[in-house]
Amino acid sequence: MGRNTRKRRMPLATKVTAGAAALALGGGGLVWANFYASAHEDGGQHNRTKSRNAQVATINCPDVGQKLTKVPRSARKGVAKELAALDRQITEAYTRLAETRQAQAGDANYVDNAILGPLKSKRTATLDRIGININRAGGKAPRDFGRFARCQGVPVDQPGDNNGGGGGQDQGGGGQNDGGGQDNGGEQGNGGQAQNGPVADDFVKIEDVQPNSRNLPNGLAANGDGGSTGTFTTECGTNENALRNSDNVIVAPGVSNGAQHQHDYVGNQANTAFASDQDLAGGDTTCQNQGDRSSYFWPVLRIQDGTQDIDQGRPGGGQDGNVGKIVAPSAAELKFVGNRTSDVVAMPRALRIITGDAKAFTNGLNNANTAWSCTGFEDRQVTDKYPICPEGSSVVRTSAFQSCWDGQNIDSANHRTHVDFVEADGTCSNGFQAIPQLQVRLVYDDIPAPRIQDGQVVNPFAVDSFPEQLHKPITDHNDFINFFDEDLMNQMVECINSGQDCQ
Repeated sequence: MGRNTRKRRMPLATKVTAGAAALALGGGGLVWANFYASAHEDGGQHNRTKSRNAQVATINCPDVGQKLTKVPRSARKGVAKELAALDRQITEAYTRLAETRQAQAGDANYVDNAILGPLKSKRTATLDRIGININRAGGKAPRDFGRFARCQGVPVDQPGDNNGGGGGQDQGGGGQNDGGGQDNGGEQGNGGQAQNGPVADDFVKIEDVQPNSRNLPNGLAANGDGGSTGTFTTECGTNENALRNSDNVIVAPGVSNGAQHQHDYVGNQANTAFASDQDLAGGDTTCQNQGDRSSYFWPVLRIQDGTQDIDQGRPGGGQDGNVGKIVAPSAAELKFVGNRTSDVVAMPRALRIITGDAKAFTNGLNNANTAWSCTGFEDRQVTDKYPICPEGSSVVRTSAFQSCWDGQNIDSANHRTHVDFVEADGTCSNGFQAIPQLQVRLVYDDIPAPRIQDGQVVNPFAVDSFPEQLHKPITDHNDFINFFDEDLMNQMVECINSGQDCQ
């Protein structure tokens, strides 16, 4: 997740690319992210006028969590549990969708009657409980809340049609296993080792991406007046101890498997769905400077080479459509930079920031914030494609976090509105304050380049995702919870504001 949804002062492409900036080799500058044309740019309508006989690839439901900008603090944990229930309902419906292809082929109304109808009923009951939680705590649930209950089927694109569901990506390409991406009905499937992606069209050779270097309004002060030009780097390892779980204490506190995909953790070692701020403050850390007990976490990458990992039959793993061999990064660079126009202020203890959107394939681009590239080609960035790197080059994932803070809250009801990205001129709007911007660069040396063969991808890699998101690269995201001690945070701020490079 990564874009503040309460306003849109700039054109969509400008705002999204500003958030999707990535560290470049050498000078710490940022590069422009390359966005491919997407059907999501029309508001996520997925061209629903397509033939009713087209195979439904996945399910698109309103992201209720993003609609809830005002939830009383005392109701947030209960609401989070109900939001997680909505996610599980979508997963169950998607699983039924994937398992009933023959029935769908023989009945044009099967998906509506047997999958989407029952899903709407379940969501209606859950939405009622969310409203009760909010109202009992003295808040006010959104008017006509039930309108978020209805979900829609997203059809597979037909060959040669780039305007269909799911961003114009799927054309039935599959993995090398389980029939090469063909379902039992003989129609084109969703690809991938678990038949929920990725597909061949989710990949691009990095050499085919045009160089697109450009300075972005991301907080750097290389050419600004009065900006803060320093950097602070923290060394926290690459998750050598393989600390992983499928929780997300930010969006689903108290909910086991709330993320439905595995996260790599570096830094704080106490991060589970049930960790309190006190637990995190007292947790061990992998960071070299023990004053940094912050938690840095992101979805794992897997190679879908026909093998399985230790979670193949477990929640967050095979039970949620995440299959293949987990690959840890060979390098994880965590750097904080300044603001292009002003000094930065200290982050508050326990500040939570999520950048990117785990549901961007069905939600659309508004909160997407990721950049994929290859070493030696980091002036070429892609957001809705995985890169195929040439021999000797490694896959790179980069994220640049929001760097404007409302000055009051460590979190918000939808986990977005308390932070924001800078404007085009580098300033923070609406009275927000500039804070150090976290930039994360992950390098993967152990991912062999996938091959495209007969329209299918062989040995693809993919980021873990909710199953209905079809392992699309656009769903990549990154999470941060600040637990720097006060002295070290003050040192960071002083370093950045004085133009030094520290660690």
